[in-house]
Amino acid sequence: MTTQLGLPTPGEMLSPLAVQKRTVKLSGWRLALALSSLVALLSVVRIITGAQELDSAGTIAAAIGFAIPLGMAGLGGLWSERSGVVNIGLEGMMILGTWGAGWAGTYYGPWWGLLAGVVLGAIGGLVHAVATVTFGVDQIVSGVAINLLGLGVTQYLSTLAFPGQPTQSPQIAPISTFTFPTMPDWFPLIGGGSFTDWCASIASNGWFFVSDVASILRAITYDVPYTTFIAVLLLPITFYLLWRTAFGLRLRSCGEAPWAAESLGVNVYLHKYVAVVVSGALAGFGGAVLATVLSGIYREGQTQGQGFIGLAAMIFGNWRVGGLASGSLLFGYTQAMQLRSGEAVHALLLVITIGLVLFAMWKAYRRQVTPAVGSVLIAVAVFLWYRSTDMLPDQVAYVTPYVATLLVLSLASQRLRMPAADGRPYIKGQEH
Repeated sequence: MTTQLGLPTPGEMLSPLAVQKRTVKLSGWRLALALSSLVALLSVVRIITGAQELDSAGTIAAAIGFAIPLGMAGLGGLWSERSGVVNIGLEGMMILGTWGAGWAGTYYGPWWGLLAGVVLGAIGGLVHAVATVTFGVDQIVSGVAINLLGLGVTQYLSTLAFPGQPTQSPQIAPISTFTFPTMPDWFPLIGGGSFTDWCASIASNGWFFVSDVASILRAITYDVPYTTFIAVLLLPITFYLLWRTAFGLRLRSCGEAPWAAESLGVNVYLHKYVAVVVSGALAGFGGAVLATVLSGIYREGQTQGQGFIGLAAMIFGNWRVGGLASGSLLFGYTQAMQLRSGEAVHALLLVITIGLVLFAMWKAYRRQVTPAVGSVLIAVAVFLWYRSTDMLPDQVAYVTPYVATLLVLSLASQRLRMPAADGRPYIKGQEH
């Protein structure tokens, strides 16, 4: 049974049996197929164009590094919006996280810096929760205020903590990293030695697909910061808590039908508070990673809108953990391309062209004529751009994630569905 809005009834939403019946289709084999197809596409373009940096180990490692702060901000937005609270204050919470990491990282070490960033981000989330949940302040207005407050507070605190140079902190000690251990002599195929060196040797051969997979394996096993493991681990933890526990079901019900949840005894205010504070903590962690791992220093204006990009990645992922991770990697990859050669940036045009053609074929197979024709037209335009130029400036990579997002959202016609009560003010005992 469903309501007129197509939502489950309150009893279905909150019953323990619903937790068992309402499973999320992860479709692991489809995910593996999609990733394999993407790697194959990059491999084909790499061979055609000779742009070896298109998916080299350095590019992949940089992409993952850039994706972590974006992913943590987006994950914070996921927690908040699943409880029904829009959080565009993620940017301000990230700013607080970068400053906390810069201050505590300078005087007490990088791990204390990460903890300080998480705490300050959580404080920012708490302020947002008090304003929106308790006092019913417009959530957009509160988010904008948090962004301005985060910038102003950190500028003031910097004059106290770093009096000589208030716009930046001293150098922060680096976070420890992990490298896959040396394999024993009896291990099949490798025959001892370093696993990462073995991957590098295969990648250097330039073989189709195999060398590209080897580059990816080297990127995720060589000199990986421990913060990356923490961030990646937070993704399945979030999925489990929100989609596999009674607590998560209650929290999501607050974002779908809070008054129905209230009628069944759910403390809506408490769950919203928890979600928004966790949201701030995750955004603060992303900011702390930005300062300690990617930069090794706190600088004023360091986030450069990454909180908003993380929010876009969450929407790109349709308010789901897997989609959020994919969107973050897309943005991270295009940011990493800024550090590569102009040849590799130019090769991205051919990647986009082939991807659009394949997408058009899929839409045509499903008899969706409009998106198929639109994809073909855009593919022709991008291909003509590719053929008419030999090199593109690195700045083109800046707009690639936004263009890719627009293409996917407009051509895929996917049914983006935000939580039904997302952004709606909630007053206990009074339904609007």
